[in-house]
This record gives sequence, structure tokens and C-alpha cells, in this order.
Amino acid sequence: MTVLLDRNTAVIVQGITGRIGSFHTKEMKEYGTNVVGGVTPGKGGASEQGVPVFNTVKEAVEKTGATASIVFVPPPFAADSIMEAADAGIRLCVAITDGIPSQDMIQVKRYMRRYRQENRMTLVGPNCAGVISPGKALLGIMPGHIYQPGHVGVVGRSGTLGYEAASQMKELGIGISTSVGIGGDPINGSSFRDILELFEKDPDTHAVVMIGEIGGPQEAEAAEYVRNHMSKPVIAYVAGLSAPKGRKMGHAGAIISAFGESASEKVEILREVGVTISPTPAEIGSTVQAVLRKAA
Repeated sequence: MTVLLDRNTAVIVQGITGRIGSFHTKEMKEYGTNVVGGVTPGKGGASEQGVPVFNTVKEAVEKTGATASIVFVPPPFAADSIMEAADAGIRLCVAITDGIPSQDMIQVKRYMRRYRQENRMTLVGPNCAGVISPGKALLGIMPGHIYQPGHVGVVGRSGTLGYEAASQMKELGIGISTSVGIGGDPINGSSFRDILELFEKDPDTHAVVMIGEIGGPQEAEAAEYVRNHMSKPVIAYVAGLSAPKGRKMGHAGAIISAFGESASEKVEILREVGVTISPTPAEIGSTVQAVLRKAA
């Protein structure tokens, strides 16, 4: 079993005819993802990477039965593309696009609230690496070869630190059930808490790695969920221990503006609820290994 994505998930690519969209469509298809079509307004009827191109998401869904989409649309138009996916009945949307204005994402969040919870599209991102269920499907920009199938879930704000964790675990023979990059923007579709809940419900996920960073309340909210609901061991690394207050570091959301948003404060909050902390990024794999051995 996997979280969010498996080999049968029918995927469309929004922005498929662009250079980046076309490149990653090829990569996803080669990995085994069931890409059934793409969307670029005005280019309907064409073909890209062996799949048909449609003018609208609604038409693509009607013709292909797609349930998931990935957005490679430039920032000024990306919010409209996400809302178009929700309107067309897409159940999972991964927004790779970086630099979507915060006001646009506020509009997206408000738009999605119009739908009942059971009908609401799951949005991952923006500014994220995507989702991969190793050995099954890739809906993102991850290097698939570093992910080994297994039973550890991974969720992180940083795509590259997620890659580092996957690579270290593979070296130690530890596999991943699903890895989710939620993105580093201040306003995103899915939070740590949302993904932890999915992993908690997944019988094939036996432990979870959470990769946080400075800025925002998400890690504290995740800690509350871990304390009240998680039965599986959680391992965390929080980037930015040396970051100065008030200075943005990397992601748009990585800025300390309130109590509880520094790396050291987040580490303490997580440690207090029983999360095992990896002291450095180089020790994520070995920390996971130690926790799994102890649990066994």
C-alpha cells in the first residue's frame, strides 16, 4: 500500500508542452507513472511525449479518466491551473511551480474550501519536489533511482534534504513507502500534519521521517498530532540551527518571525512529544536505522 499515489493512478501534466513539463513527463513515464495526457491551452489535439494534449483539464479528465495532475505552469498562471484542476474533479494535484504569489495561494485555498471535505482535492506544494512511491510511480521531480521501496514514510519541506535522507537510507538498506515534498512556501496545500495522518493510517508505513526547517508553525502543529495520535515512531531533522532571526534562508517560508519558529525551539517541541531528533543532516539515515532496530 502507498500514500497518495500508486502505479494505477492516472496522471495528466499541466504545462506539458513547456521545456520543463516535457522533460519531467519523460522522466515520470520512464519511472512507470501512468501519464495519460497533458494540458496546454491552445495546443489541444497535439501530442507530447507520446500522450495527447488537451486544451482544458476538464476535457482531459473526461477523455482519459485522470485523477491526478502535476503543474508545471509559470507562476502568474499557476493558481488558475490549480483551481482548474479542482473544478475538473482531480483528486490529487502536485504543484511544482516556484514563485506563486502568496495572494494567489490565498485565493486557491479559499476556492478549495468551497468543496466538501470528502470532495476536496488534495494539493501538494507549491514549490515542492512532489510525491514518489518507490518502485511504483513518481509525480514530481525527484531522482527516482535513489529511492528504495520499503516501509518508512518521508515528508519534508526541503526537496534536497529529502533526497539526502532517501540516499542515506538506501545505503543502509532501508526502504521508503512514499516520500512527499510539501514545499517551502508560507502558504501551501498540505502540511506536515496532513501527511502524518496519511502515514499513520497506512499499514505499510512503519515509521516516518519528517524534515523541517525554520519559520512557520507547521512543525509545532505536527508535534501536537504526534503527541495525540501517532502510534508509529517519528524521526525528525530541523534545518537552520545557525540561522539568524529575521533573515530569510532558502525557502520563502524559512524566516523566523515568532517564538517557536527557530530550529532549536522546534527541536525541543518535537523532542518533548517523543520524536527522535537527528542531530545533523549526515546522520538522518543512521538515526532512522537506530530507531527501527529499537522498535524491532
